[in-house]
Amino acid sequence: MSGRKETVLDLAKFVDKGVQVKLTGGRQVVGTLKGYDQLLNLVLDEAVEHLRDADDPLKTTDQKQSLGLIVCRGTAVMLVAPTDGTDEISNPFVQPDGA
Repeated sequence: MSGRKETVLDLAKFVDKGVQVKLTGGRQVVGTLKGYDQLLNLVLDEAVEHLRDADDPLKTTDQKQSLGLIVCRGTAVMLVAPTDGTDEISNPFVQPDGA
C-alpha cells in the first residue's frame, strides 16, 4: 500500500461523452463530461436540467432548462451514469389502480 487513495469510480472513460448526473435534492442534469477531480467535482458542457413536477417533486416533467457549461460539486453528486446504452422503462413495481 502506497497510502494513496484511489477513487472507486473511473470517470476517465466517460470524458467527452454524455452522462446523466443526479444530485442531492432531486435535481437531474444531462450533459457532456469535460472534466472531474478526485473529490468528484464534475464539469459538464451543454448541460440540460430536467425540471421536476411542482405537485410531485419526485417526478420529472418533459420540461427542460438549458444550463450550458456547469460545475457540479462533488458533495452533491449522487449518481453518474452514461447516457449511451441506457433506456428508461416503466416502473414494474407500481400496482394497477384496481388491485
